[in-house]
Amino acid sequence: MMHLAELYSPVAEDVEQAARIFSDELISDQALISDLCRHVGQFHGKMVRPALLLLTGRACGELQPAHHVLAAVVEMVHIATLVHDDVLDEADIRRRAATVNRLWGNERAVLMGDFLISHAYHLCSSLDSQYAARLIAQTTNTVCEGEIMQVANRDNCELAEDEYLDIITRKTAELIGTCCMLGAKFAGADNRTVARMRQFGLSLGIAFQITDDVLDLTGDEAEAGKSLGRDVCKGKLTLPLIHYLRESTPTRRSQMLAFLRGDDRLRCRHIATLLEGSESLDYSQQMAYSYVNTALEIASALPPSEARDSLSAMAEFVLARRY
Repeated sequence: MMHLAELYSPVAEDVEQAARIFSDELISDQALISDLCRHVGQFHGKMVRPALLLLTGRACGELQPAHHVLAAVVEMVHIATLVHDDVLDEADIRRRAATVNRLWGNERAVLMGDFLISHAYHLCSSLDSQYAARLIAQTTNTVCEGEIMQVANRDNCELAEDEYLDIITRKTAELIGTCCMLGAKFAGADNRTVARMRQFGLSLGIAFQITDDVLDLTGDEAEAGKSLGRDVCKGKLTLPLIHYLRESTPTRRSQMLAFLRGDDRLRCRHIATLLEGSESLDYSQQMAYSYVNTALEIASALPPSEARDSLSAMAEFVLARRY
């Protein structure tokens, strides 16, 4: 399997430029805030969203200076959501480092997330066009809606598949769709192509979250580099569990519900064992595959280029990833 750095190769220098803008923006004359900024800087190692924005721009036309600014903006928004998610999930590890909430507490973590969002808007305001600022604002609103919906459905063992898909579309896929949309728009693509690239990002984002939810149940924490099993602990029903509860026998359903509602510290292991003996993991992986296939079809309509090939490879990477 290729590494992400190889997939970014057509825009490697552009990703580096976006990373510099990110670092240069997050400055403060307060030592404590500078320490926080340096710490969250560890969380943007993969730079998936900036790379998608830049690759889409390159695949649809020429990159402009605005692309680098926007790539930094979307990474700030993304990391803000990670910092807030770690508070909600009471997570201890992120990118193999301690989370902000673990080191400094929930109050500082929430405020640090807000600090990142405000800087994202500050960067957006440096562009002549208000198109990006309005779209980023709309996107962050949608992400917050998805997070609120997820929290509201904690311990809801009757959550339907379409409700789950709506939640993950809002909280995860919407930002990825926006990245691809901005990349195409600022490269001068026509409206149809901009809309198609948004759909590419949405499909990729849904597949990414389904895969992430499977890994949260079956992955290795050391390999993932973050806290796993948090979904079950926080009462979040994800696709493998939704399918299992819907398709299993009454006896097996009752057994799963007992684990989901219990407080046994080994319940994640018990749940994983039940899932491994069912078709629910395969069902979830096939669902992710169908969304990746949609993304690949959209990418195939772009003019041939290294950037287009990288977009396709990133879609395939989603299915193969283990972290």
